[in-house]
Amino acid sequence: MELSIIIVNWNSKDYLQKCMASILSSKSKVRYEIVVIDNGSFDGSGEMLKQYYPHVRFIQNDKNVGFAKANNIAFKDSSGNHILFLNPDTEIIDSAIDILFEQIQKLPQAGAIGCKHLNAGGSVQTDCIQSFPTILNQLLNSEFLRGLFPTAQLWGMASLFGATKGATEVEVISGACIMMKRSIFERIGQFSMDYFMYAEDLDLCYKLRQAGYRNYYVPNAAIFHFGGTSTQQRPSDFAIVMMRASVWRFLQKTRGKMYGWGYRCSMLISAIGRILCLLALSPLFLTRGSFSAWVASLRKWWAISSWSIGLKETGVKL
Repeated sequence: MELSIIIVNWNSKDYLQKCMASILSSKSKVRYEIVVIDNGSFDGSGEMLKQYYPHVRFIQNDKNVGFAKANNIAFKDSSGNHILFLNPDTEIIDSAIDILFEQIQKLPQAGAIGCKHLNAGGSVQTDCIQSFPTILNQLLNSEFLRGLFPTAQLWGMASLFGATKGATEVEVISGACIMMKRSIFERIGQFSMDYFMYAEDLDLCYKLRQAGYRNYYVPNAAIFHFGGTSTQQRPSDFAIVMMRASVWRFLQKTRGKMYGWGYRCSMLISAIGRILCLLALSPLFLTRGSFSAWVASLRKWWAISSWSIGLKETGVKL
């Protein structure tokens, strides 16, 4: 088997069904298998796959063991010489699988390779590639600043705006769509289970670079990624806190505990600043009928500030 496509599902049956359809409609010339693992959601995905896609191997976890561990479990039940880790809320566009597969054979010292991620309307998701997190780029991270300076080295997304159609080396590939060789994934110890969700792609790309491999962005391969569409989605406090906690864990692991605590302090400073700005601008939000957006932003930064001083944790034991 040339390729194993591994998908971790959690309450995403409808997305998963469309993802399956897109894989089949791509008519890939690569010999592949599909392994789907449900992370304890019991959302009917197993029955759906059995009815419409009986060739797909399905694994049912009794509980949600996290993204990294679920991928590692499915990996053990796969046989492809190459692996494509794919989110269920994605759809393959045209021959993206074949393009990535062809490129991974050619690119020197290829570790992880990824493609362009598009929103439903066709706009590019700028977080499909990024720099490794630092205190500075996390402190300044905002859609406004990223929009003003999209090619700044701080964000690591300049390749999205380049004229070249060829593959370019980047620091981090989004975990929503990562292809790599099986032997290399095994060699670096698979996904680190230091994370329940978020930052496992950071950790994977970091381990690859530490081992002497290169991570590449391939712009002429693309997928739709619906989970990242948008600003209109309102993540729960759990997701908001988990994102920061995972980055904190990654920075402690790779840069030391002092640096990690520096990041946590910077998040507190950033959160307090955002909260004060939101309170000062509240009349403007109210007059423009944006009260719900104001409340959502205030809630987000309150959750981050609470996490920064230890009042709110994820409740997940690794």
